[in-house]
Amino acid sequence: MLDPQITTVLFDLDGTLLPMEVEHFTKTYFGLLAQKAAPYGFAPEPLVAAVWKGTKAMVKNDGTMTNDRRFWEVFCQATGGEESLLRPVFDGFYQQEFHGAKAACGENPLAKQAVEGLKAKGYDVVLATNPIFPRVGVETRLSWVGLTLEDFSLVTSYENFTTCKPNPAYYAEILRNTGKQPQECLMVGNDAVEDTAALEQGIPVYLITDCLLNPQGRDLSGLPHGSFREFLAFAGLE
Repeated sequence: MLDPQITTVLFDLDGTLLPMEVEHFTKTYFGLLAQKAAPYGFAPEPLVAAVWKGTKAMVKNDGTMTNDRRFWEVFCQATGGEESLLRPVFDGFYQQEFHGAKAACGENPLAKQAVEGLKAKGYDVVLATNPIFPRVGVETRLSWVGLTLEDFSLVTSYENFTTCKPNPAYYAEILRNTGKQPQECLMVGNDAVEDTAALEQGIPVYLITDCLLNPQGRDLSGLPHGSFREFLAFAGLE
């Protein structure tokens, strides 16, 4: 059972609610994006390089502007493109062609069970996905596990956040947006770096091990962890 103090559960998306092997997903995603962008004069390699450059700028964002502003500033500098022309193209991609990347992800019927079960018990549920995608791109990926934006009291995306994981300030931003205290929250994720950064804000963490990312070989023995099904039992949902 969850600690009685907890009122709010924060879920990561990629690798947590939505099973994936990151490298395979990223290769598929960029291949689809390159096809979409080709008619607008973008060769695949410079396009991918510019997206990575914009993404890295978002990860380093310091709270002085939203992540989308940071991305488009850097992306347009790198490509010479105009945001007013390209942003609708990207948004259309995330709404349509991006669905092709579902083939690079796994199934997880337990995701919907977890979110609906927690809400039925009175918990607030937040989608604490790294806000490097537009809201429409988050919506598309959620649909692959049978969930919607409306299933969450807060969804972090590049339009509404000014920091990213693994910056602990990202979790402070969630606390400000929700009006919650750290001890009221539980962060559920699969990344032993990005998701455990919540600990620095005093937010306890449960690590999902089905698609665990632990590049630094962190010792997990002191952290609650297990498969997604084991998390359901931990949360009193099974």
